[in-house]
This record gives sequence, structure tokens and C-alpha cells, in this order.
Amino acid sequence: MSKIRDQIKIRRKELGLKQKDMMLRVGMPRQQYQRLESKGNPRLDTLELVAKGLRMEVLLIPQEKLRLVRDILEERTDIGSGPRINIGLAADPPPDDPWEGLLEE
Repeated sequence: MSKIRDQIKIRRKELGLKQKDMMLRVGMPRQQYQRLESKGNPRLDTLELVAKGLRMEVLLIPQEKLRLVRDILEERTDIGSGPRINIGLAADPPPDDPWEGLLEE
């Protein structure tokens, strides 16, 4: 199974979502989303759309930085020999309901 498919499925379950819930979050029919999780190989724009619906980001990481990124994501306290790096979010994460407040004045 593809690592990307695994991550998408795990994240969806972490958020307590069913495959049918993705239709409202990303505008993708359940059958199409189900095919993405089972067979994978989405186009980049589809992957970015799904990632946004799951409050994730699609990133390309240089191989020489991969270990550091993994350490940060796993929140290890022994990163390198330097002080612990504190990573904050640049912006608030999107709401759980992407349609919330859309029609409000």
C-alpha cells in the first residue's frame, strides 16, 4: 500500500471522518475518494485538495533535510546537537467545516 494512501486514510480516521464525509469537505464523490484511498495515484491538484480537506499540507522535502523534518514531526527532544527547535504554525489551521461561515454576512 502506498505511503500517501496510508497517510490519507489514517488522517481521515484521526479526524473521525468516513469516506462519504469527504464529499462535503472536498467536493469529491464517495466513490472517487474511495478509489483514491484503495488504488491511489491521484493527480497533484487532487492530492492538494484532499490534503486541504484533511487539514494537511503536501510538501517536497530535500533528502538532506528529511531526517530533521521527521525528528520535528515526531517531536523528538534530541534533535541534533543544538537546542530544541520550536516550530509554530504560521497561520491558524482551517476549521473542521470548510463551509462554515461561507454564506454569513
